[in-house]
Amino acid sequence: MEDFLEQSTRLMHQAAEIGKINPDVVELLSAPARATSFRIPLKMDDGSSRVFDAHRVCHTDALGPTRDGTRISPDLNLDECKALALVMSIKHAAGRIPAGGGKGGIAADPGKLSKHEFERLCRAYIRYLRPSGPDCDVPGADVGTDMQSMAWMLDEYEQITGHHSPVAVNDKPPILGGTLGGYEATGLGVFEVFQAAAEQIDFKLEGARVAIQGFGQVGSVAAQAFQKAGCKVIAIREIDSGVYAEEGLDIDELLKHREKEGSLENFPNTQPITNEELFACDCDVLVPAALQGVITKEIAEKVKARILVEAANAPTTLEADELLLNRGVTIVPDVLANAGSVHLCQMERTQGLADDYWGAETISEQRRQRLVHSYQQAAECAERHQLKSVRLGAWINALKRIEEAVIARGWC
Repeated sequence: MEDFLEQSTRLMHQAAEIGKINPDVVELLSAPARATSFRIPLKMDDGSSRVFDAHRVCHTDALGPTRDGTRISPDLNLDECKALALVMSIKHAAGRIPAGGGKGGIAADPGKLSKHEFERLCRAYIRYLRPSGPDCDVPGADVGTDMQSMAWMLDEYEQITGHHSPVAVNDKPPILGGTLGGYEATGLGVFEVFQAAAEQIDFKLEGARVAIQGFGQVGSVAAQAFQKAGCKVIAIREIDSGVYAEEGLDIDELLKHREKEGSLENFPNTQPITNEELFACDCDVLVPAALQGVITKEIAEKVKARILVEAANAPTTLEADELLLNRGVTIVPDVLANAGSVHLCQMERTQGLADDYWGAETISEQRRQRLVHSYQQAAECAERHQLKSVRLGAWINALKRIEEAVIARGWC
């Protein structure tokens, strides 16, 4: 079975062939421009020392500095970073964002570190990260990191360089030059891109049954947006628990229950549900908002949903993708559906460089317009090439923009 990097690379070659991308450009994009691995020695609270493996991959900077993605998770490896950096290049280019794809992080479990150990680890990552900076490579948040993590990283960078580079780190708090709307950007964006896709196929939102795998920052915000629009969220599953209610869940009450109990279990008037049962449940819209590769060909055969909205990165294998498309399922691909955060990062950079910060309404409307426009362009590209796959339309559009930049620079 192909791993994430192999699948991502194969998808790029497939899109490049359909889009007739210059072979020299394809060869250039077939591997990252720069991939580095380094080790971080860290003094623990008890006086002992540990060493953590860390990585950073810059896929291509043809469109601009590489950006985003600092993942801190126990199983992180270089190939995962390479695949994610490639996807970030596509996500930026598909959204007409002048940036290349960057991704990196540390192989560590934040849950097993004290707050002080975690802070020292985040700061050390920035000290060891070379090259970095607003004109070169800009880290942002990802799995295992948040605004606080990025605030520590920005502070460490500015302790070294001085207070002149608030755009050296993305996803930081507004008080340090971040942008408003960061927390909800991806989750709301998931709904907004879904809404654009639904309009194109005359899919009515009122009463539509929605199942969501993943109830973290992205899944919970998306669930609230679906409910507000009149959809019925009937099933939600997170890492250790899941609930199902045929008449729909009250998302706000479910969030309060989890905060109080630490789990979704025993939420009133629901029954438990597993991941497998959620994917196979009788829903209209299925939203994987957790991990990559969860919808395999075997799982896809049981999916009943009419629309699949990829809130997670690469949750659907290529074999599953093909099977679902052939069955007439509309797939809203990850590089469009979960791109709300990358558009926010672009707006964060614009505001930081200008030292002029926008209101929440402006940011929200800018995000929605950019996301919807990107989806419409990808759908139009797919139609021009007589493709069922909007995913391929997005990748073709992205590769054409990168190709134009590469050729203009004289690299090929």
